[in-house]
Amino acid sequence: MDYVLIFSLGLILLGAEGFTNGVEWLGKKLRLTEGAVGSLLAAVGTALPETTIPIIAILTGGQDAGHEIGIGAILGAPFMLSTLAFFITGLAVIFSYRRRPNFPKMNLDINTLKRDLSFFLVIFTLAILASFLESHSSKQLIAGGLVIAYLIYAYLTLTKGSSVGEEGELNRLYLQRKAVNPSLILVLAQIILALGVIVGGARLFVNEVEILAQALGIPPFILALIIAPIATELPEKFNSVIWVIRGKDTLALGNITGAMVFQSSIIPAIGITMTSWELTQGALISAILTILSSTLVLFEVHNKKYLTPFTLVNGGAFYIIFVILILKGFVH
Repeated sequence: MDYVLIFSLGLILLGAEGFTNGVEWLGKKLRLTEGAVGSLLAAVGTALPETTIPIIAILTGGQDAGHEIGIGAILGAPFMLSTLAFFITGLAVIFSYRRRPNFPKMNLDINTLKRDLSFFLVIFTLAILASFLESHSSKQLIAGGLVIAYLIYAYLTLTKGSSVGEEGELNRLYLQRKAVNPSLILVLAQIILALGVIVGGARLFVNEVEILAQALGIPPFILALIIAPIATELPEKFNSVIWVIRGKDTLALGNITGAMVFQSSIIPAIGITMTSWELTQGALISAILTILSSTLVLFEVHNKKYLTPFTLVNGGAFYIIFVILILKGFVH
């Protein structure tokens, strides 16, 4: 039994609990909407540490291997979020059905989810299409467009949606348990501390997974596309599981879909600028599966005006398809 893996997961869960508690209070303090708290504060806060992986790989790796790992890590994050993260969140909803009077309908701000997924699909598709352009200057124009699109998305997220619940609906801040209205400084301190615990746990997890991948002889691209995002992104999405258990589905899904928008705009823009941005067959396949999984969720939300966990669970099927393609040799 790998006790380091178990210990690292324990750290991540501990940090996720403190982070979700702190970020809810920060949203309350700043009078932000639930969509802004989930899709911006939580999503970007937990995604930022992982953005260093592709950048460092591109800057410090070899011309080919570094770019391959960097591009794999860039595309791996949206792929993992739209498949495994959806799957785990859907399972969490199903397992907590007894607490949900409207089950299987989730407690969502539908407009927030539609906005996130619509932005993601448009931006991510543009990033993928950029790889087919021969002119690097044309690719740079798209990179600039991706950054502008994210700024527009952030503005809309900050100004639209329902507000965070009343103070009585929030658990007391862990660093100031006796205070009904904790100080902003302690709220920020708890968020930073919790994020540090999450990152520390994730780094331990990454090291153990990388050792395992190397022992199994997994290629660099597969390591970057599959292993790295699972090790760095997925553990931090335990925030979503915690929010789902509490019935705060808008925060839970926003934590995922907001990260998807960030990871499909700002990070690919960096990748397009710093590399030739030429995608392999495996990268394109992962992108197609990412788009299909996300479209399935958006289709239900758009047509039925609600979302069920069973649609989210389908994301796991797209991940399994990709793994099968790897095992069959179609992706290498």
